[in-house]
Amino acid sequence: MTLDAKHALVTGGGTGIGLAIAKTLCAQGAVVTITGRRTDVLEQAAQAHDLSPQVMDVQDEMAVVDGIARAVARHGPVQICVPNAGVAEGRALHKTDMAFWRSMMNTNIDGTFLTIRESLKSMHDTGWGRVIAISSIAGLRGLKGAPCYTASKHAVVGLIRGLAADYLGKPYTFNAICPAYVDTDIVPQNIDRIMARTGLSEDEASDVMVGANPHGRLIPPEEVAEAALWLCGPNSGSVNGQAIQIAGGEM
Repeated sequence: MTLDAKHALVTGGGTGIGLAIAKTLCAQGAVVTITGRRTDVLEQAAQAHDLSPQVMDVQDEMAVVDGIARAVARHGPVQICVPNAGVAEGRALHKTDMAFWRSMMNTNIDGTFLTIRESLKSMHDTGWGRVIAISSIAGLRGLKGAPCYTASKHAVVGLIRGLAADYLGKPYTFNAICPAYVDTDIVPQNIDRIMARTGLSEDEASDVMVGANPHGRLIPPEEVAEAALWLCGPNSGSVNGQAIQIAGGEM
């Protein structure tokens, strides 16, 4: 496969799933812009993997408008849009205040909406495009202890399905990837939160995440990246409006 210098934009691209996707697309010829809030993290990833950094907070509408406009000015229309930036934190509903709810929604669904909206403005000028939103297995089922996160990731899947319906018959596809627990730097944070919430030991808290995956292991981010790459491939044009599970089995 070759992506022929197509411009890909990956939010949250400095670490984890986003960085794995960025590296994979770049290896196949794409020019990849990675975005995030931490300048040092972005620049380190960019220098190590021949990526283009753009500081951008997906919770801030003008930051997204300006950031994507700058990326387009440097590298041309966005043809592969990967809204990946997100937060994952569980909290019981009766302990959830509006600040927590809005922060979750601002990042996970508002940020996804803004990223796609601004990317489509330039993608419309091309004859080919792929939008691949990173949702979660929680976008397809209820995740115990995380109703707000579950709602935000269901919203991502709904947005993708609505866009796929809007653009039927046009040379663009819209899909969501829905991973279970992935082995990223979020894992230690989640272990700490599980320990604080439940009183479990570190090993027991880790087993909660590993055990939630049917195949009994955390998923390497490269497995998610390969799925994203396939959705950009030459024979993927009929895959549209889908929520693709990367979860190790039936959930």
